[in-house]
Amino acid sequence: MTDTAIALARPAATQADALAHADLARRVAWLKQYGSHPMSFSTMQPDMAYFELPGIGYIAYAQHWGMQFALGDPVCAPGQREEMLDRFLERFPRALFVQVGKAVVDHLHGRHGYYGTQFGSEAKIGLADWSLRGARKQIIRTAVNGARAQGIEIREGGFDHDVKRISEAWIRTRRCKNNEIRFLIRPMLIDYREGTRYFYAFNCKGAAVGFIFFDPIYKDGRLAGYVPNISRSSANFRQGLWYALMAHALDVFREEGVPYVDLGLVPLQTDGGVEPQESRLLRATMSVIRERMDFLYNFKGLEFAKSRFQGRIEKTYCCHRSAMPALAMTAMFRLTRII
Repeated sequence: MTDTAIALARPAATQADALAHADLARRVAWLKQYGSHPMSFSTMQPDMAYFELPGIGYIAYAQHWGMQFALGDPVCAPGQREEMLDRFLERFPRALFVQVGKAVVDHLHGRHGYYGTQFGSEAKIGLADWSLRGARKQIIRTAVNGARAQGIEIREGGFDHDVKRISEAWIRTRRCKNNEIRFLIRPMLIDYREGTRYFYAFNCKGAAVGFIFFDPIYKDGRLAGYVPNISRSSANFRQGLWYALMAHALDVFREEGVPYVDLGLVPLQTDGGVEPQESRLLRATMSVIRERMDFLYNFKGLEFAKSRFQGRIEKTYCCHRSAMPALAMTAMFRLTRII
């Protein structure tokens, strides 16, 4: 490239960088004001697209196989949520909505004829009265004591790029061995990390053997809680280390006055009743996947582990146009890299 060409290209690149920075700053401001959904921070992950209404907020979505998958509730004021959804559907009338709350379901079903089918559950732990007491928490107490007996030290630190080593080894032990799950779980390595917290477990030799990364949850411009989005452990310390890390982090957050921790999605964990707006066909299909396709993902193991903390269970939904969106669900599982 000639000197003249370089000189001409530089202003364009600088302008693009400035626009990207302005876009990020605008979304971050909305996130900190309205990011009360446990997936709100994950909307900042790479490869997401954004539908914005000036001065109101945004809906984050991913595209795969020509379909749009909106992630979580719109990041905007509750009173403007319906307008966001209506305008988004004007542009993408066949979009699917993944891991959304009941208010979104009710609007999409009542105004747009969407099905709103339970997709899983989330559990919130109020930290004001959090403790390790209770019979169902025995496994957590055992894990904490076991980690201590093995010389494990848990402490908070900054982001350490060496976690990739632990992560790659951990992924090889999982049912999804080839890739890190994305979309429903944000990637471990992301550019925007403001407000995230990192807790590490070290063995007696000072080597990191496990970690949990927490993402912030906001409400009305203030920190409302955290959600553990990334957790890994060495193959030599798999059993119980997650419990010990979580118990330590919960104690730290409680001392800081953090209101709650949302344990995040337990996929396909649903209650027994079928709500009027749900697709019975899709509910039945997801039940079969949960019961018979554990080789895809450790559905039951994750449900058991999170249930030990005895959080308050809240339903989460996916919203879809047809009673059996087989192609769309397959595309979503491909998008997430589960299959």
